[in-house]
Amino acid sequence: MDGSQPRSETPMASRKINLISSPMRAVIRLRRKVLKKSRLHLDLAREQSPELVQSRLLQRQISLSLFNQASFDNSQYFTFDTSVDQSALNKYKRKKKRRKSRVVLYPDSSKKYLPAEQKSKAKRCLLLLIGIICFQILNAIENLDDNLQKYDLDGLEKTMHREVFGQKVAVERIMELLKDYLATHIHNKPLVISFNGPTGVGKSHMGRLLAKHFRSVMDNDFVLQYFVMHHCPNKEAAPACRSDLSEKISNMVTRAEIEEKIPLFILDEVELMSPVLLETLSGFFQPNQTNEFLNAVYILISNVGGSEITTFLLQNVSTDLLHPQSKLQELLHILQPVLSRFHPLWKSADVIPFGPLERSHVTKCFLEEMLREGLYPDQGHVENLSSQLSYYTAGGREYAVTGCKQVGAKVNLL
Repeated sequence: MDGSQPRSETPMASRKINLISSPMRAVIRLRRKVLKKSRLHLDLAREQSPELVQSRLLQRQISLSLFNQASFDNSQYFTFDTSVDQSALNKYKRKKKRRKSRVVLYPDSSKKYLPAEQKSKAKRCLLLLIGIICFQILNAIENLDDNLQKYDLDGLEKTMHREVFGQKVAVERIMELLKDYLATHIHNKPLVISFNGPTGVGKSHMGRLLAKHFRSVMDNDFVLQYFVMHHCPNKEAAPACRSDLSEKISNMVTRAEIEEKIPLFILDEVELMSPVLLETLSGFFQPNQTNEFLNAVYILISNVGGSEITTFLLQNVSTDLLHPQSKLQELLHILQPVLSRFHPLWKSADVIPFGPLERSHVTKCFLEEMLREGLYPDQGHVENLSSQLSYYTAGGREYAVTGCKQVGAKVNLL
């Protein structure tokens, strides 16, 4: 039994040795040879100098480390190979990229067509709506131009600049209000313009020019000139005057609404009106009325606030007579309380102040009147007549106290 046991172990050991591959055995042999050589070198190094031994030992260690690293990197065993995992990962990434962008291949014999775009019907409706809006805007602009051409406001402006002296700012403001209002036939309130200033500065003359012009472009039935001293001289007859004025205004606005025209009411000498007539007019100026009463233009002419305007302008002669917008607003701020104390109807009006006339403007009035009467306009004679009037003096300028009020009487005495 004892003799047979070693025999049985020998075949097992040979089997284990056979299991080791030949490359492994080659590595072991090489390692043994290197170790033997290193031992021999160490023995020789003991007999040599210590510096040389140390340098040679360092070289041997470096070569051994490089050899071991190269042998383990090149060996097929005892390493962790990640090439398989890396290739699988790269394959997965390539598949993912293919899923994102796939190239559609067409056969050579077939025709290629782009995908058909589906056109939305809402775009057509939107384009149609935009076209309708643009057409309406153009039509509205043309209608505004047609309305202004119907009243010939450009010709009116030229006439007023030519025949009204010294009131350039007032003329520009009047034309601005008329153009804005007469451009359309639909309004939310009537246009009320008030001419205020001292006597003889051209307020009544401006009213006559407006009446003459609108009678020529429209019909006489749509223009009313109401003079208080002529139509209602007695204050006792105020109720009858009120009913008469109300009937005239109502009939005129009704006819004008049928023909789509805007009537013009010129009311002169408003400061002489009785409170009953002023209340009647105030009722027509309100916005809460029927449509025909909203489409109308009222011109109020009065001397109310004339002294305040004269005083303000004489104190501000150096500011070029109302041309600065700030001075005009300051003057209107002074006038509004004065007019409101007289009657509240001026709260609904656009007030236009008429300033006093300079001596040069009075001279033009004399020339115009003499030409109208058929007299030769001698310059010396005109200067002599203008010197007979009374003037204010301020800032080196002369302003007529009564304006051109007495020009007609002076010319008639010639």
